[in-house]
Amino acid sequence: MKQRWTWHIAIVTMTFVYVGLAHSNTAEFTSDTLINNVVADPRTGRLYVGAINILYQLNSELKVESKAETGPRKDNRQCIPPITNECKDAVDTDNHNKLLLVHGAEDKLVVCGSIFRGICSLRNLSKVENLIYFSDSIGEKTYVASVEDSVSVVAVMSYFIKEKDNLTVFLVGKGYGSHDSNKLISTRLLRDFDDWDVFENVIKVSAVQAAFALRYHHDFRFAFKDEGFVYFLFSRTLGAQDQKNFTFISRMCENDDHYYSYTELQLNCSTSNKYNKAQAAYVAASGEILAQILSNSSRYGPVSASDKVLFVTFTSEEDPSSSALCMYPLESINNHLVEIIRACYSNNGYINNKLAVYIPYSSSVESCSTNFNNEMVNKYKCGAEFLPNPLASKPEFALTAEPSLERQVHMTAVAVTVEMGHAVAFVGTTTGEVLKVHLSAHPEVYGRASDDVTGTEVNKNLLFDSSQEHLYITTEKKIAKVPVQECHQKTDCQTCVDMKDPYCGWCVLEGKCTRKKECSRSNETNTWLWSPKQQCVQIEAFNPENLSRMKTQQVDISIPTLPSLTFHSVECDFGSVITGASFSGGQVTCSLPNPEKIPPTPEQQDYVSVPVKILVNEIEVTSGKYKFYSCSATVRNNQNTPCITCVTSQWGCQWNIQDHSCSDSDDFVSGEHIIKPQQPDSCPQFESPNPLLIPVGFKIPISFQGKNLDNYMDKEFSIGTELMKTREEEVLKKENLNFSFNGYEFSYDKHQEVNVSFYIKERATERKIDSTLKVILYNCSVEREDCSLCKHADTEYQCVWCGRSCVYHHLCRTSEPAQCPDPKITEIIPKFGPLNGRISVTIKGSNMGIKKEDIKRITVAGVECLHQEDKYSVSTSVVCEIGPKKPAPPQDLPLGSTSSGVVEIELEGGKSGKSEVNFTYRDPKPNRIEPAKGPAAGGTVITIIGDDLDTATKNDVVVTVGGVACKILSFGKNITCKTGKFEKKVPSEKLTVKVKYGRDTIKDILAAYQYVDNPKIIEYFPKDSFVCGGRMIKVVGNGFGLIQNATMKVQDSTDPASVQEALTKNDTHLQFYSPTVNSSFDSWSVRTSLQLDNIEEILIDFHYHPEPTFNKFDEKAITEGNIIIVTGQGFSKAMTAIEAQAFVGDATCNVTILQDDKLFLVAPSSKPKSRSKRHRRDTTNDLLELVVKFGHGEWKVGSVYYERKDDIPLAIIIPAVILPMLFFIVISVYCYRRKSQQAEREYEKVKHQLENLEESVRDRCKKEFTDLMIEMEDHTSDMSEGRIPFLDYKTYIDRNFFLPSKDGANDPMVTGNIQIPEARRATVSQALNQFSNLLNSKTFLINFIRTLESRPDFNARSRGYFASLLTVALHGKLEYYTDIMRTLLLELMDEHVQNKNPKLMLRRSETVVERMLCNWMSICLYQFLKDTAGEPLYKLFKALKHQVEKGPVDAKLKRAKYTLNDTGLLGDDVEYSVLTLQVLVHGEGPDVTPVKVLNCDTISQVKEKIIDHVYRNLPYSQRPKVDSVALEWRPGSTGQILSDLDLTSQKEGRWKRLNTLAHYNVRDNATLVLSRVLHSQSFHQHQDSHEEKNALLEEDNTFHLVKPLDEIDEVKSKRGSIKDKAMIKAITEIYLTRLLSVKGTLQQFVDDFFRSVLCSSSVVPPAVKYFFDFLDEQAQRHDNVEEETLHIWKTNSLPLRFWVNILRNPNFIFDVHVPEVVEASLHVISQTFMDACTKTEHKLSRDSPSNKLLYAKEISTYKKMVDDYYRGIRQMVSVSDQDMNTHLAEISREHTDKLNTQVALHQLYQFASKYYDVIIQSLDEDPAAQNKQLTLRLQQVAAALENKLQTQKRASTRTQEMFNDERTEVRVGGATGWTDWKRNYGTSGGTRGRDFRGVKV
Repeated sequence: MKQRWTWHIAIVTMTFVYVGLAHSNTAEFTSDTLINNVVADPRTGRLYVGAINILYQLNSELKVESKAETGPRKDNRQCIPPITNECKDAVDTDNHNKLLLVHGAEDKLVVCGSIFRGICSLRNLSKVENLIYFSDSIGEKTYVASVEDSVSVVAVMSYFIKEKDNLTVFLVGKGYGSHDSNKLISTRLLRDFDDWDVFENVIKVSAVQAAFALRYHHDFRFAFKDEGFVYFLFSRTLGAQDQKNFTFISRMCENDDHYYSYTELQLNCSTSNKYNKAQAAYVAASGEILAQILSNSSRYGPVSASDKVLFVTFTSEEDPSSSALCMYPLESINNHLVEIIRACYSNNGYINNKLAVYIPYSSSVESCSTNFNNEMVNKYKCGAEFLPNPLASKPEFALTAEPSLERQVHMTAVAVTVEMGHAVAFVGTTTGEVLKVHLSAHPEVYGRASDDVTGTEVNKNLLFDSSQEHLYITTEKKIAKVPVQECHQKTDCQTCVDMKDPYCGWCVLEGKCTRKKECSRSNETNTWLWSPKQQCVQIEAFNPENLSRMKTQQVDISIPTLPSLTFHSVECDFGSVITGASFSGGQVTCSLPNPEKIPPTPEQQDYVSVPVKILVNEIEVTSGKYKFYSCSATVRNNQNTPCITCVTSQWGCQWNIQDHSCSDSDDFVSGEHIIKPQQPDSCPQFESPNPLLIPVGFKIPISFQGKNLDNYMDKEFSIGTELMKTREEEVLKKENLNFSFNGYEFSYDKHQEVNVSFYIKERATERKIDSTLKVILYNCSVEREDCSLCKHADTEYQCVWCGRSCVYHHLCRTSEPAQCPDPKITEIIPKFGPLNGRISVTIKGSNMGIKKEDIKRITVAGVECLHQEDKYSVSTSVVCEIGPKKPAPPQDLPLGSTSSGVVEIELEGGKSGKSEVNFTYRDPKPNRIEPAKGPAAGGTVITIIGDDLDTATKNDVVVTVGGVACKILSFGKNITCKTGKFEKKVPSEKLTVKVKYGRDTIKDILAAYQYVDNPKIIEYFPKDSFVCGGRMIKVVGNGFGLIQNATMKVQDSTDPASVQEALTKNDTHLQFYSPTVNSSFDSWSVRTSLQLDNIEEILIDFHYHPEPTFNKFDEKAITEGNIIIVTGQGFSKAMTAIEAQAFVGDATCNVTILQDDKLFLVAPSSKPKSRSKRHRRDTTNDLLELVVKFGHGEWKVGSVYYERKDDIPLAIIIPAVILPMLFFIVISVYCYRRKSQQAEREYEKVKHQLENLEESVRDRCKKEFTDLMIEMEDHTSDMSEGRIPFLDYKTYIDRNFFLPSKDGANDPMVTGNIQIPEARRATVSQALNQFSNLLNSKTFLINFIRTLESRPDFNARSRGYFASLLTVALHGKLEYYTDIMRTLLLELMDEHVQNKNPKLMLRRSETVVERMLCNWMSICLYQFLKDTAGEPLYKLFKALKHQVEKGPVDAKLKRAKYTLNDTGLLGDDVEYSVLTLQVLVHGEGPDVTPVKVLNCDTISQVKEKIIDHVYRNLPYSQRPKVDSVALEWRPGSTGQILSDLDLTSQKEGRWKRLNTLAHYNVRDNATLVLSRVLHSQSFHQHQDSHEEKNALLEEDNTFHLVKPLDEIDEVKSKRGSIKDKAMIKAITEIYLTRLLSVKGTLQQFVDDFFRSVLCSSSVVPPAVKYFFDFLDEQAQRHDNVEEETLHIWKTNSLPLRFWVNILRNPNFIFDVHVPEVVEASLHVISQTFMDACTKTEHKLSRDSPSNKLLYAKEISTYKKMVDDYYRGIRQMVSVSDQDMNTHLAEISREHTDKLNTQVALHQLYQFASKYYDVIIQSLDEDPAAQNKQLTLRLQQVAAALENKLQTQKRASTRTQEMFNDERTEVRVGGATGWTDWKRNYGTSGGTRGRDFRGVKV
């Protein structure tokens, strides 16, 4: 197996080498990677191609001269070059070329890439592989380009004067990149100079730098120089709040060293600026014609032929599929810029009293001036420091141009040149076309580049070669050199001028299509005919116009446009004969060929057209046709009148009576026997037959007259006609040239009448004499089947009714009856009519009168029927309109349902007849419509079902749907009709269908049919097909389920449409085979569309391509699995390797690679059979046909055969004696191999399934992520303006410290309320201050904490609450708080180390100090959260919330379809659809807000989503709550309040389902009103009965999407068999792939948050560094602390103690609401964060929790991030105690006043009060406490707070003594003692602080 695949790889490699060599001989170049930039050296014609990871140097013929590898290189955007081993995240990174610039003067090429922060290099122009300069160690000042693909870079060479040195520089324009240089415009050096380095920006300070560039989103597209100015073309927004792009051109002086002259002018393409975003540009001279057109437009002023014009292609954000080409004269651009500058310098920025100028890129509000005169703009053309700068035009003063060319495809490139004064543009598109455009007064596309050189999107680099003769077209990986014109391909004048190519014209005297300069004598008149004029040399007239083929003479040919032919040989070519000719004054005289050389006259014609060509020097200059006529041929087509036909012909022939011949007119031949031209009356002839009417079956003599028969006086004649067949009758002569014959008994029954022409022959010679004898033969019986019809016949026919038939009267042997029989009725149409009548009834039969007046009375079922005389048909048909059914007596009873009776008719004369069948009155009853809905465009065939619908006829019935006519298709038991287009706004309710019978009967089917929005096509792919068709086209959209007939249709201007029915169809997808198109199609005229019932959607971007061509190859030997290479052209235009099919014989080949000119096939693994039966029978022929199939197209490209393998006789190799011995071994090996192969197949199968699953999940993640990123754009925009709803500091502290407590939001610390009588407030306040002083004693506080922790009832909750109170109480002295925390931590650390369990330290918050540490981190990291980590956390939360709410969420079970938590996964497939509601907020204006919800959402969920969207700019706490708003739906004139439960709620057993939008049948785009209500009002506002409301709330057995009972049933089933359990588990785990999808979608947001928290290279809070250093010190102090233990301490102190808490509870830092389903997913992410911070390696298995498996792949990466984070912090500069204290003091100063310090002290005292006795005892036992009299101070506080007067007095005395003692202590202690005391007591604001304020040390 390995050897075979090695062989395959070798063959493929050799093939690519071969292909590369083959292509090197053509003017085409193919890159290995995507091409980014192409530039040309105008001096040498070389091209330099910057592709990904490689740089090419090509000669003008696209041969590679040199190349250099530029990537990939180890790099990371986060790392600063040079990249060393310290950059741990550096990986091989592709180098995208961002800039190429030719510096021809020094033979250098500037090359800038995307790696190393956009650093550039200099290379040798003559050999790019030679690197002249590169340095990545200079720093940020040399970062030129961008690391981001989306950031474009442009540049232009320039100069910079430094003192006396003229330095070569290049000016760069670059958009904003997060890791790039922040210079919008920069000037870069190309050599070292003084202190400047190569590529350094020499302009350090400028107003156009990117301090605010991020707000504008610059996209630079083009840069150029002209007349001392540098121009940049780019698009940008007008600011952060504006997302629409506008195109600007900026200009500044080339010698402006500070960009003072930088000015921007907005360019609009179209008056409405529809095309707003520039894509590509080119600057070229206008040429004479275009200059004249631009001047005449009066928009730009005078434009000369040499003036330059800026040509720009634009795209439209309004119509993303379209683009346009606009032109701007450079002079006009400069004039507008000067106007803007002048307005700013001298008129305060105003033009015509409108503000025209503003100053961009500035944070300050700068404005223009009025202090300068108008001459300042001329005096300071390049601006000055004191003048306003930079400047930009307002949109109202943009320079506007109208599009010269508009296309429904993106134009990506443009290049313009001038040919003969005409401007010609070459425009590249995203579809790979290069359009050739003649920029005339009405620009038009006259051609396209050859298909075999394009195919993929055309790169912006569209370049001419140095001669302007060729164009270099660059696509994704290919460059082709094509000529700008292909005149030589046209071989005649007409095809040449049909091109309309400005380059081409027809060179008349040389007979070829050429450029003008290539045609000799082209300056002479009519010598070179320009193609766009559509004119060739033409023959105007011949003299004579025609000639007899019997004559020979000369003909003069008038050719006014023929050029002068002096000294030229002129000839006339008549096909087989070339004759001499002469030329004089626009006339050529030719000698005609001899008669025998003239071609024979065709049959059925009397002339032959002979082509004639005028040859000048044997070159054809024009051609025509000359007619040679033959008089003898004129009589062929009318032999009954030979003489008349001869003399009346257009050729002027004469008739010879004697010879009976027609000949050329000859004046020398005359006599009575000669009839001259145009004298038909002189011809001998017979005329005037009588009678003119001849009956069938009866012989009637016919007489006629002769004329001019002098030459036939003694001749005998015979007469005949076609109806007489071969029989001829004798003509009888009478007097005076009168003749007759006895007649003939004709037979004819096909028609009533037929014309009969007679011929006359001279009997002796059988020559026909002219005869104009024509009579009418008639048959009485034809179409006269009854008596009335017979009598109705015209009297001149003499027809009579003879028994049972109508005959000529002489043929009837009996007399005709006087009256006809009674009328007979044979049929009634219809047989049923509505009760109200008023429909037409057609009565058919016979003998029903001869004229309409004969009908006297008609009754139908006893009801009078009004005769409609205009519809009467003689005898056979009578039409009348029936009246309403006659009621039975008594007359006042309602009409019955049916009534029947005969039809009776009465005629003039008393004749009457009755029908044998009855007519029935009945009442039709239409009941329902199928289908019940369809698109508003109509075209839906609906069926009306009911009873007795086939009443009346189809013509009597009219159907309307909502007032719109429905065209009836079939009428019978059911009625079908096709709906029409509904022109009004689509209603949300069903419409009435009306069925109208006749004039008075209307049947309504109420609410029967609903028009819905038309289906919408979102996308279709692929967008190309070969003309053979058959390519699978997939259409994506919505609303297709209602379409009945979906077809794909292709039609060009000539051929009928080619149509393909849809293969598959559902509501969102359609699939078609592309239709086949005529291979001779014109691709420009083909129109492809989708016909969806009445809707026709034009597929503008769909293109048909000519069929590919295959190169035939000779018989080729192959082996099994061999690589077969098929070559040709055009394969990739409309095919991929996956779609293509290939066959060898009857076996399929796998198509592995498909390129435009190559197919790589893998031969079948075994020799197949031939597809042809003939080949199968031919056993000697081993050839197999190789067939390639693209769609419906199939090509036989050659034949192959399999190499024969020599059979080796086994008798020689294996002696017969050892066969039995080896038999057993062979069997054993066989069994083993079989088992191994089976296992390998199983493994491959499982592996394939896993790969498919992974691919599916990846695709789904990609789509979900794309949708999510689009949805998150609004949130990102909000955040950029500081709208992240961060909590204020107090709320942040309250939620982190106290919300986890049992009291929660009612805690006094949150509310700030403590119950103190007003009379005691002052006392309590003073006592609390004293208690604060007491807490500021480290001795007391440590003793206090230890005492409390020693109490068994001081549980973990109490410890945490106590620590939080203490944190708030000491917030004013955080440095003191930190000291206390350090002391307690040291004790805790020593305890754990001594107990041999150091890893357990800080694991839980079981001690006061652990909770204090958590609070300390919360305080210190608040600002870090706001500045750094908050944004990615908020994005993660919003993204997760959006993803969860995107799918169904069970409101009762709190389970979601999209979640990260498997226990919260909604395990059912819930059908749902997305609705867009138009929400109107009551009282907040008329504007509606579109809000996306799901139709399965409960009403409360809908309210939440509406509130979230409508009030998205408000924090959650300021928004209305769900219970405080009502939601009203207004489907019609009345509104309906929507609620979760009401009387319409559905019950399923004892369960009741919560109402959803689907329950109320709320449709897409429905309007809902959101209004606020009082809390006292119930949400059942529309119900009046309190009993009904209470009944709704009696039971709590409600569910939303899934009943909890299902879960109980599931548990019961788990008690059953193992098989059942496995099945349930499998069914549940089917949905686990959703976890992967959600995880993949959110991956970037999770990574961003982890990076923000765990990145030591960015800002690290000083508290983290300070505390981690503290842990490092203590680890060193304790010898037995391992590195792993230290890692655990750090993890427990920060990530697990703080970040996990914040991650699980975003509402602790943001003012947001966290739903339970979101919280469950956050729990999974936080668990992943926890796992990443641990050193323990988790061994995953099949039984591991899904939450662990979900992020198993990323855990190692996250672990490395944690390790790097800890390592990076350790390497940082230490934070000193002084710096830390300063930082803490700043936090205290800024935030302490916001906290409820007094409440905290009061709550702390509650603990002191509760444990008062043990605290007192502990203080008494502590010597340090005794020295400081802490016991008495506590007693004093207790006395004041508990109102114990006596105790207070004693405490006061003791306190005073204590104060005196401590005062003495301070005096003794000196400065140090005073400082210690002050730190502990002096700043609390209590009594002691005031007492010691004046103490001197």
